[in-house]
Amino acid sequence: MDKVDKVDERLIAALRHDGRASLSDLALELNLSRTTVRSRIERLQRRGVVLGFTVVLKEDVLRDPVRGLMMIGIQGRGTERVIRQLQGLPDVRAVHTTNGRWDLIVELGTETLEGLDLALNKIRRFDGVSTSETNLLLSTRKAT
Repeated sequence: MDKVDKVDERLIAALRHDGRASLSDLALELNLSRTTVRSRIERLQRRGVVLGFTVVLKEDVLRDPVRGLMMIGIQGRGTERVIRQLQGLPDVRAVHTTNGRWDLIVELGTETLEGLDLALNKIRRFDGVSTSETNLLLSTRKAT
């Protein structure tokens, strides 16, 4: 895989600042043509440097009152399907693949314990989820 050059780094920084910026605005900010910006974004996506774009809502930044980590064991080869389903749930904050006993670790955030219970029950019913274990997060000493 080729290295990311300085122009790519500037483009990535601009996209991190405003993922909805138009190609024209990015081109103007970076002093590049629209075509160059578009081709660089497409190349970064093809190479897997940029995996996607997301929306961060104001309430996403606020701390969820109830947070938990759900470790999931998956039966067979259904990991990608389960990940896609998890990404569609509003209470899922992050999905991590891992090695060891568990296939996935899912960060969850809800308003109430009842909401967390509903999310856990929904996930446990996903086809391919064979086992799970959940821990409540009591406090966070350092977050990035």
